[in-house]
Amino acid sequence: MGNDGGSIPDRRDLVRSKPKAEQADKANQTRARWFFCALSKRPLQEPVVSCALGKLYNKDALLEYLLDKSAYGDGKKICGHIRSLKDVKTLKLTPNTAAPPSTSNGDDSTGRAHFICPLNLKEMNGAQPFIYIATCGCVFSHAGFKALAGSSSSGSSSPKDNAKDKDIGEEIKEEEKEQAKDKDSEPQQEQLDLCPQCASKYSKTDDVLFINPSPEQEERMRARMERLRLLEPAKKSKKRKNAGAGAAEDSEPPTKKLAAASSMNPTISAASRAVVSSLAMEEAKRKANMSEAVKSLYGDGKPRREETFMTRGTFTRYA
Repeated sequence: MGNDGGSIPDRRDLVRSKPKAEQADKANQTRARWFFCALSKRPLQEPVVSCALGKLYNKDALLEYLLDKSAYGDGKKICGHIRSLKDVKTLKLTPNTAAPPSTSNGDDSTGRAHFICPLNLKEMNGAQPFIYIATCGCVFSHAGFKALAGSSSSGSSSPKDNAKDKDIGEEIKEEEKEQAKDKDSEPQQEQLDLCPQCASKYSKTDDVLFINPSPEQEERMRARMERLRLLEPAKKSKKRKNAGAGAAEDSEPPTKKLAAASSMNPTISAASRAVVSSLAMEEAKRKANMSEAVKSLYGDGKPRREETFMTRGTFTRYA
């Protein structure tokens, strides 16, 4: 292999195949996202919260991070966008009765998910997308939620009923046109839907968030989060202005109350004067009954002579 008087081969002459790039196991990555906390890497246990980007966290681990940002090494990279508990939502998860109880280390030989969709009973294991409603925190599979929303919006009607509706509809069209003219001038509000589990109102465009979304979905969710945060400072500034005006108004009455209190209670000032005069009389009596020796300790009352540096400590002090 060289150094024998012949040709010296290079590495490219000996190694014909290039090493393949290491690829992460997608199954393990999916399991880590859906079965473990994104921050502490411990198994998910209720209460479970989710941020505006759809990541899953154990609430106790997130509290530790908010109290001490150095508790987890990669905490800033994973959940640096979370400022307080107001930025997350506690999820209402449906437990899977078919799954075995979770262990402390997260070892589960069966691989069954511990939560399911309450609509179609699909397991929340990453095989299909899941969503949660930001207003209430209820969790559903995307397929079950979409099927239920489609069935509720579309109604079944027979051809005869449709024919009758046409005649009635023509009569109502004219009234609707007149009402539409008035409504065009007013801003249209989005119609809110009801959650199929808890009947709370939500918006289809803003309040339906994916759990562990794809990169494209995560970009849209991040844009939504930033858009909502841009609206926060305006509200806070208004509150601060109102609070400042209220504080200025509240600062005036105490002075008036103090002045009124002093004029309404003259006996308090008279009583304080009587106490001061009585104390002065007692002090005068005490000094009058003192002996000459005791009085000398307190001074004879004569003005002290001024001393200079030249006469201090000499016989002149006796003069």
